[in-house]
Amino acid sequence: MLSKVKVIGFDADDTLWDNEPFYRQTEHKFCMLLKDFMDEETLNNELYKTEIGNLALYGYGIKAFTLSLIETAIRISKGNVTADIINQIIELGKQQLNEPVNLIDDVEKVLSSLKPHYKLIVATKGDLLDQEKKLQKSGLCNYFHHIEIMSDKGESNYSELIRHLDISPNEFLMVGNSLKSDIIPVLNLGGYGAFVPYHTTWQHEYVDESNVKNERFIRLNTLSDLRIHLKDFE
Repeated sequence: MLSKVKVIGFDADDTLWDNEPFYRQTEHKFCMLLKDFMDEETLNNELYKTEIGNLALYGYGIKAFTLSLIETAIRISKGNVTADIINQIIELGKQQLNEPVNLIDDVEKVLSSLKPHYKLIVATKGDLLDQEKKLQKSGLCNYFHHIEIMSDKGESNYSELIRHLDISPNEFLMVGNSLKSDIIPVLNLGGYGAFVPYHTTWQHEYVDESNVKNERFIRLNTLSDLRIHLKDFE
């Protein structure tokens, strides 16, 4: 099934390295700062509404997330949040930007085994500067022929990427932890998608796996399993 694949794209956050747990930690600290105004569950719901409302303006990434934290704090406190708390929220964003890059198990083994046989690329969403820094910290840059930091990951974005790579959709395999952003758009274009679940997922990215019905869909338990599916073509 994968014999025509020439290019393998990898999502970055929660596919190559840990990411979502840092957001959950920041959200909890944010809720503790505002506990006098609202309980944690309700506040998290209000924050999510703000984030979704801001996606079209700010896109993805920690800087956009921090702006949504500040906006939510002002809104739910009806403008009564103090400058000190706002400063602490800004510091939470800065701390998250400086978190270490912790690679997912066996990432380097997988990349090193595939690099001699395929063109490997990164295709990820997020803030350009932040993602570039994380890639540098990761030590993985030398494995990749091309790094694409995308404003979004819909069918049109992938279509443009595939055109830029000068390949057909059935020569492209996308690997990632988000069915919504990494897998389904590529499947719809005629490419292949290898889904690697991560233990926590932002609710905006959640899709029920049972709804994905496609012969080009591959479900991996770990990233290492990718080598099993590709070994006959190396």
